[in-house]
Amino acid sequence: MHRRLIAPGALVASLLLAVPASAASWSPGAPGIGDPYYPAYGNGGYDVSHYDLRLTYQPRTDRLDGTATLLARTTQDLSRFDLDFLLDVSEVRVNGAKASFTASGEHELEITPKNPLPAGTAVTVVVRYSGVPSTKSAYGFTSWHRTPDGGVGANEPEAAWWWFPSNDHPLDKATYDVSVAVPDGSQAISNGTLQSTTSRAGWTRYSWRSDKPQATYLATLAVGKFDVTTGTSESGIPIVNAYSKDLGGNYGAARASIERTGEVADWLAEYFGPYPFNALGGYVPNTNTGYALETQTRPFYSPRQFASGTNVSVVVHELAHQWYGDSVSVDGWKDIWINEGFARYAQWLWSEHEGEGTAQEIADYVYASRPAEDPFWTVRPGDPGPENQFHIAVYDRGALALQALRNEVGDEVFFAVLKGWPKRYAYGNATVGDFVRYAESVSGQPLTALFDTWLYQPSKPGAPAARAASIAPGAEGGSGSAPVRPKSWKKIAATNSVHDH
Repeated sequence: MHRRLIAPGALVASLLLAVPASAASWSPGAPGIGDPYYPAYGNGGYDVSHYDLRLTYQPRTDRLDGTATLLARTTQDLSRFDLDFLLDVSEVRVNGAKASFTASGEHELEITPKNPLPAGTAVTVVVRYSGVPSTKSAYGFTSWHRTPDGGVGANEPEAAWWWFPSNDHPLDKATYDVSVAVPDGSQAISNGTLQSTTSRAGWTRYSWRSDKPQATYLATLAVGKFDVTTGTSESGIPIVNAYSKDLGGNYGAARASIERTGEVADWLAEYFGPYPFNALGGYVPNTNTGYALETQTRPFYSPRQFASGTNVSVVVHELAHQWYGDSVSVDGWKDIWINEGFARYAQWLWSEHEGEGTAQEIADYVYASRPAEDPFWTVRPGDPGPENQFHIAVYDRGALALQALRNEVGDEVFFAVLKGWPKRYAYGNATVGDFVRYAESVSGQPLTALFDTWLYQPSKPGAPAARAASIAPGAEGGSGSAPVRPKSWKKIAATNSVHDH
């Protein structure tokens, strides 16, 4: 909506008095969404509902050309707003009209529309851009992985800046259409379902769609030469997996692990409820990174995850995130425990399933094998700080808290909580505090003290607290006889670098 004042001079003063006070309240949207861990991430003043990305990528040069169309709605009277982006922009239009723009800070694209935007306005933003993602960095790092046959966008908590402009924070989830043209012989892999594949003049265009809300860091793009397998899970979910043709000795182990995606997802559904999306899969590009990532519907795995052989445990971890992290996303990055503690605990449940150690035995081992003076215990999984967001304590101590909860409320209530939580907050966002309150409401028990002990105290819970939670009975601060290592521990520990970004 554009306001225009046309009046004879004699009437100007009186008509100005009739202009709503809000007309004078235009202000820029904040350059950050308000996350204390990452103050510059995301933006204020609007909410995106859909991203339409039409891209062309040349693997030989790593050049990306794109047009991004964002559908959004303003949440304040906007004079200007930001997108998070690093590539070179040639044109921006807002509701069809050319807008002025400039780059600022480490990763901000400041956009000033031709006319200010009242709160509640539906907005269409079109950004035309190009660049070589591998030449761009922010804060001294890159989230774009150059590969021998192309490139990959995948990282946490940020990856979008290198390939599409966005409101880059999990609080602003949206649906996606990603259409990518690549030279014949290469493939483009993204999230969701493959809607179409068309070829023309030596180029093939792959069009992918994610029809459920998706956080920006969970959007992914991989271009390269892949062996692609397709199938359907027993529960009826279509599966697309992709393996770089040059994985070398890791190829067999990667494929033997990831081809079990449908089986693992169906097994997880027994604990977490129905799988929340309409697509499944995974992909392994030829990158030199060490981590994996729960990119929505199609997790990213590095070849190093399979250097020692099959690793179904990491597949369990990333697929568990489809419920805990993807469907239900963090409200702020301090809430990372509701992602990582649960994905780690899923690995403990898989160990039970495989007969390689119960969750209780693994919890006892984690508690007893870490002495009280170990810095591990100083990290608070419920609010670890940005420097410790992916510390091993968020995973292992985080899962230990869940075993303490299980022992406190009993299996029936505990598994009702695990299954009910993704349903309660499906496709939305939540905090650690929300989980505590939800667990209390389902169990009918006060649980604040338990969670404070296992998630927030910067010290090892003492023997009385451990005994009260039925953790490592008889252990006195980790002293005494050496703890028995469960058979599955080596496989679980092999995923410790899963988010070592």
